[in-house]
Amino acid sequence: MKAIILAAGQGTRLKKYTQDRPKGMLDFMGKTVIERQIKTYRSAGISDIIIVKGFAGEKIDYAGVKYCDNSDYATTNMVESLLKAKDEFDDDIIVSYADIVFDQKLLQALIQNENDYVVAVDDNWQEYWLHRYGQVDFDTESLEIDEEGSIVSIGTESPNLEEIDSRYIGLLKFSAKGMEKILEIIERDREEYLDKPWKQSGKTLSNAYMTDLLQALSDSGEKIKAHRFINGWIEFDTNEDYEKACEWAEDGTIKKFLHEALD
Repeated sequence: MKAIILAAGQGTRLKKYTQDRPKGMLDFMGKTVIERQIKTYRSAGISDIIIVKGFAGEKIDYAGVKYCDNSDYATTNMVESLLKAKDEFDDDIIVSYADIVFDQKLLQALIQNENDYVVAVDDNWQEYWLHRYGQVDFDTESLEIDEEGSIVSIGTESPNLEEIDSRYIGLLKFSAKGMEKILEIIERDREEYLDKPWKQSGKTLSNAYMTDLLQALSDSGEKIKAHRFINGWIEFDTNEDYEKACEWAEDGTIKKFLHEALD
């Protein structure tokens, strides 16, 4: 099994701290976010790690890691960054956004899940949102799960709360067979959606979010399994996110969301 860390973005909502570095290179409790992910992957037995770099990519330099470059990071998004690593799609793959810290328990559960497409989701996201924003109807997106545990709708911004069964966190598993299907769908749709919205985000395919890809898979009849957790992760999306997380690390609040001790 391989791990691909998507770290090409500029992190514009974190510009107070990321003017000269990718947000995955933010220090959190003595280690960068990416360094923490690498450690978590290796502790779970995954040594084949690929990082897709872009903005300030020269700042990411870890031994024993492969690198791919998304030189078009300013005009593309997560799907295009993932495709930069397509030469690595010959094995089962864990994909993670470079701006999250997650418990190893979440990772182990995805590794052990034998479905072709598995998405980590947080059923207790509202508690996290209250601590982050003081409200639960801010910076949200739809995620609807059917009775079989499959995601059937994802990625509509600012939906009614009834359309949010859980929270997508940016940690996924795709089997090698699933990666073949992903490439097939993208090849099928690329020309048609070059200049028009592809899925719920309203983005073109070249600028599509990962949630758009998940929706495209679901629309094509694939079963996108939601692996449901209670907390176990945090993300650094804004200046305030980072500052609060550092405060929580000091006062112990971080234990509400990250259940495993961070060294």
